[in-house]
This record gives sequence, structure tokens and C-alpha cells, in this order.
Amino acid sequence: MIRSLLRRPLLPLFAFPLLAAPAPLPAQTGGAPYQIDGRGFTRLQDAVDAIGEGEGTIRIAPGYHRDCAVQTAGVIAFVAAEPGRAIFDGVTCEGKAALVLRGEGARIDGVVFQNMRVPDGNGAGIRLERSDLEVANSLFRNSEQGILTADDPQATLAIDRSTFSRLGRCDRGLSCAHSVYTGIYGRVVVTRTRFEKGSGGHYLKTRAITVDVNDNSFDDTQGTGTNYMIDLSSGSTGRITNNLFVQGRDKENYSAFIAVAAEERKNPSRGLVVEGNRASLPAGIGRNSVFVADWSGEALAIGANQLGAGLARFEKR
Repeated sequence: MIRSLLRRPLLPLFAFPLLAAPAPLPAQTGGAPYQIDGRGFTRLQDAVDAIGEGEGTIRIAPGYHRDCAVQTAGVIAFVAAEPGRAIFDGVTCEGKAALVLRGEGARIDGVVFQNMRVPDGNGAGIRLERSDLEVANSLFRNSEQGILTADDPQATLAIDRSTFSRLGRCDRGLSCAHSVYTGIYGRVVVTRTRFEKGSGGHYLKTRAITVDVNDNSFDDTQGTGTNYMIDLSSGSTGRITNNLFVQGRDKENYSAFIAVAAEERKNPSRGLVVEGNRASLPAGIGRNSVFVADWSGEALAIGANQLGAGLARFEKR
């Protein structure tokens, strides 16, 4: 079963150049690494401040950028001049992330975030503290978290055609970190995205009121010490559809693939749609699991899903 499931392409097409080893990129040494309408900036924060309360696009040159910025106003697009070759590497602002976003909205396109670590164990590529965010064609890898948000019940986080690899941790007596972890956002949309090789925590943990998780791959075959593929910690409505899930062998918690309201019942979950997904356990693993584990006690709309051997469709907990 696992072999047949893996025949489906697990990566969005854009991700192959991101994950393949590119030609070595130099650190930025000549010219301005950040451009706004032809005007150059040597520091990302200066470019962000130049937009201020307005709207603008910052084009990011290829190379390794040991830099970070905090957005406090305006609507800003951070766009790689060459997708997959603008790499933010290991530098965080406010002890949080390479990009700390609390303006009126932001968009990220074609950017790589890697090697983010901070003392509290929540080092992320992006810390989203308010407002809408769109992320597309981007790669988050080898960090404590990919994206971490605060609460904004009126806002939407949308992730499309991106990859989250070697993220998460549960160690040092600190709260766990996850590939993506959102607070109580109004809506979280994840489409055509790959999660893989988790190093702890959950792949997608969200307290969003509504979710739309469609046409993604959750490949845990090389994960270490991971937990749920999707954790709707506070409950959620919406849909989880047309995704591919493969659980790995090295699990901290293998008891379920999708967890609904495991921590609290703050959001309604009635009518949450889970259908059209494919899921499997490793061949010969000798253990069982549950595809959807529910603590909400509400009526979920679990439709037809293709489940491999050893997987139960549903369990009320």
C-alpha cells in the first residue's frame, strides 16, 4: 500500500528546484540586496521602513541574507527576484523570526528560510502577529518552526505551493514547536504544499476557526519524534480534503493522523469535512492507528477516504 501511495508526486512542481542542491550562492557583497521600484537598500529593515504605512514590494536578490526585519505598518510583499535563491539564513529579529509581521498585511513569494533558532525554542522563518498573510512558492527548512502566529480571528493565513522540511522540536523542557503553528486565526488555507522530515511536534497545528487543507502531502517517512499530521487543537470547521498522508516509524505519538479538539473545544467542529484523502502506515510496522481522532463530541462529516492496513477510520476520545 505505501508503495502505491508514493507513486503520486509528493512535491509541488515548483519545489524541485528549491530542494535540489542549487549552485552555491555567495553572500551579498555587491549592489543593494533589496529593491523597491529601483531604489536599493542594504538592510531589509530600511526597505520595510521606507514603505511605512503604504503599500509596496521588496524584491530580494539571490544570495544568503543574514538579515531580518519587523513590519509594524503597511502592506508589504517580500518577493524573491529569483524564486528559491533568496535565502534568509539563521538571523532573527526580536528573538522570534527572520520576518516579524504585525502590519496591515503581507505576502511572501519564492523565499527560503533556514536555520532559525532562538533561546525559547520557537525560532521561525515567519512570526505573524496580526493581519492577513499569503505565502507562496517558499521553503522553510532546518529550523525550530516554519511559521508561528498569534491570534487574529478576523484574518486569514494562506499557504500555497510551499515546502516545510526538517522542522519542529519537543526537547529541553520547553513547549513543543511545529512546522506550522497558528493561534486563533479566522481562516487557515493550505494548498498544494509538502510537509516532510519533521523533527518533533506536529506538522500542521492550528487553532483556526475555519480550515481549508486541500491537495497537500504529509510525508512522515523520514520524520523523527513527530506527533499528529494535523492537529486542530481547539476544534475547527471547514475541510481536509484530497491530501496524502504517510506515517513514519519514528513517532512520539502515533495514535492518530488528524486530531480534532484534543486540547480544548473553543471552536465549533460540527460539519468538518474529511474526505478524498489517502493515508497509510509503514509496511510491516506492526502497530495500528486512527485516521481521525475526535475530542469535540460533535458530528463530523467524514466521507470516503482511502486508508491503508491498520488504520481505523474514526475514534471518539
